[in-house]
Amino acid sequence: MLAYTAGDTDVPLIEETIGDNFERIVARFPYHDALIEAAAVPGGEARRWSYTKMNDDVDRLARALLALGVAKGDRVGIWSPNCAEWTILQYATAKIGAILVNVNPAYRSHELEFVVKQNGMRMLVTAPSDRNSDYTGMARRALAECPELLELVFLPDAGLPGLTAGDPESEAERTYAELLKRADDVAHAGLKARMAELDPYDAVNLQYTSGTTGFPKGATLTHHNLLNNGYSIGELLDYTEHDRVVLPVPFYHCFGMVIGNLAAFSHGSATIIPGRGFSPAAALEAVQDFGGTSLYGVPTMFIAELALPDFASYDLSTLRTGVMAGSLCPIEVMKRVIAEMNMRDVAICYGMTETSPVSTMTRGVDTLAQRTQTVGRTMPQLESRVVDPGTGAVLQRGEIGELCTRGYSVMQGYWNQPDKTAEAIDAEGWMHTGDLARMDQDGYLVIEGRIKDMVIRGGENVYPREIEEFLYTHPDIQDVQVIGVPDAAYGEELMACVILKPGAATLDAAGLAEFCRGKLAHYKIPRYVDVRDSFPMTVSGKIRKVDMRQEAVARLHL
Repeated sequence: MLAYTAGDTDVPLIEETIGDNFERIVARFPYHDALIEAAAVPGGEARRWSYTKMNDDVDRLARALLALGVAKGDRVGIWSPNCAEWTILQYATAKIGAILVNVNPAYRSHELEFVVKQNGMRMLVTAPSDRNSDYTGMARRALAECPELLELVFLPDAGLPGLTAGDPESEAERTYAELLKRADDVAHAGLKARMAELDPYDAVNLQYTSGTTGFPKGATLTHHNLLNNGYSIGELLDYTEHDRVVLPVPFYHCFGMVIGNLAAFSHGSATIIPGRGFSPAAALEAVQDFGGTSLYGVPTMFIAELALPDFASYDLSTLRTGVMAGSLCPIEVMKRVIAEMNMRDVAICYGMTETSPVSTMTRGVDTLAQRTQTVGRTMPQLESRVVDPGTGAVLQRGEIGELCTRGYSVMQGYWNQPDKTAEAIDAEGWMHTGDLARMDQDGYLVIEGRIKDMVIRGGENVYPREIEEFLYTHPDIQDVQVIGVPDAAYGEELMACVILKPGAATLDAAGLAEFCRGKLAHYKIPRYVDVRDSFPMTVSGKIRKVDMRQEAVARLHL
C-alpha cells in the first residue's frame, strides 16, 4: 500500500477572514473570558478581557493604525515576548488587512534590520528593553538604517522590575498609549469599510524561519491558511467556550499564535498567558490559579515542569488535554504527562511554519501507543505522502522517506523569494518538509528525524530518534539528543549529548555502551558521550543540533 493519506473532508473549510470570524465568536460569547494575563509581579492582579472587552480593544487599536495611514498589505512588525498587547495587535492587524510580521525576540540588530528590509516593514511595535535585549536601542538603529521603517511604537513595561519602556525621541516614535489616542481620528464605520475590502485569501502574516542554513525566509500566510488550521486543531481537541488554554509557548511562532490563539478564539475558549517567557513554575501556577483545561509546550518544557522539586504540590486536576509540538516527543515524557499531569487527551501536533503549521495530529480516541509513538494522522482537508528524497516516487507504507503535505495550509510562498518557494513547493503543490518519516499500515506517521540529521556511519543509515527513545529508558538520563560527528574510518560516528537527572552519577561512553550492548545494533551505540546542563535552543524550543555538532567538532578536534 502506498504511503499516502487524505484527511477527512466532512467539515467544510471556513471562508471568512480572521476578523469576521472573531466578531462572530464575540457575538456568541460576549461575556466569557477571552484573554487572561497572569500578574506581572507577585501579589499583583491578573489582567482580564472578556470577548467583548477584547474586541473593543482590538477595534480601538485597529482604528489607531488606520489613523496613521496603515494600508491593506502594509507590513507591521511585532518584536516582543508574550503579552496581552501581542494578541490584541494580532487581531487588530487582521481586521485592517495589514500583514503582521512576527520578529523573533532573540534577534539582534543585524537580524532585525535584515527582516525589516526584506519585507519593507512600515511600522515596528517593540517590547520594553530588559537585561537580555535592548529592544529600544536596536529598534532605533533599525529606524535609522531602514528608510522603509516609518514608525516605532513602544509597548509599556507593565510595571515589571528590570524592564525599561522607551520614551519617544522623535516624531517617528510613540508609546502604545499615544498610538491608541489616534483611534479617535477614525470612526468605527471606517474600520468596517476596511474589513469589507478584505478577502480570506489575502496575506495576513509573515513568519520567518529560523535561518539555520542561511538568512531567514519569510513564510507568507493568509487568513484562510491560519484560521482553518487553528479551527481544525481546536475541533480535534474538542475545545468549547468552557476551555481555558495555558500558553507558555511563544506567540511569535505558529505554536503560540495559531495552535494557541486561533484554535482557542475560534471556539470561544479563553487563553492564559503565564508570563513573558517560559517558567515551568509559572506555567503550572497558571493552570492551578485559573483552572486551565489545556496546557501547551515543547517536550523540553514538559520535562522542566515534571522535574520541579515541588511538582507534586501543584493542583493540575482541571487539565484534560494540551498540545506537545515543536520537536520530537520522547515516549517516556509523553507517558508521564498523561499519567502525572492529568492530560489524558494530550495531542501531538506535527508541522512546520510553512504549513500554518499543523499537518498531522493525534486524536483523543487514539491508543496510547499511537499517541506516544506517532505524530498522528493527516489533518482534515489535507494530504500527506512519503516519497523517495532522490526520485520523488511515493514509497510503500513502512518505508522511510521525505514527508510531503498538500492542501489549504500550504503557504503562499516565501516573501519576495520565488526561487526558494519553488525549491520547497513542487509543481503539484506538495510542500517538501525536509523531515524523514514512515507511514504505518493505518496511516499514522512516525517522524524519524530531519534529512540533514540522519547519520551515515560506515554506509549504514542511522536515525537518531530511534537511539534517543532507547536512551530515555536509562535510569540516570533526564534528556538526550544524539548527533553525528566526523570520523576518519566510518565517515560519521554517534555522540549522545545527555542531561542527567538530579543526583545521578556521571555517565561516560563505556557505561553507556554497556547499557546499550545486546539491545542496540553495534553501529547504533554512541561512541562519545557529552554530559551537559542544557541544550542550545531556538526561542520556540527547537534544539539546535547544528550548534552541538559544531561544539563537538571543536572540542574533540575532529
